[in-house]
Amino acid sequence: MIVGALSLTRPTGRPGQGPGRPGTVVPLTTGLIGIALGTLVVTTADGGLGTGNGLGGGVVAVILGLIATALGGRALTRSRRLGRTGPTG
Repeated sequence: MIVGALSLTRPTGRPGQGPGRPGTVVPLTTGLIGIALGTLVVTTADGGLGTGNGLGGGVVAVILGLIATALGGRALTRSRRLGRTGPTG
């Protein structure tokens, strides 16, 4: 999630950096991994919250994965749009 926020705030008009930089793909990929692993933990947890089976951590992983994926997707869209039209300024 932190990498996703940083990829949105960093300038995208640096020389030599084309659209789809690795800085925009990292939060997208790690977010999807977080969603998958969180879902796996939630589906295999025996018992409810507070039983020590990791259900709460799995739910948090899914939520943070969704946020990271959204931020990464937004940054990737932004970098592709700027790469197509060129930096202004």
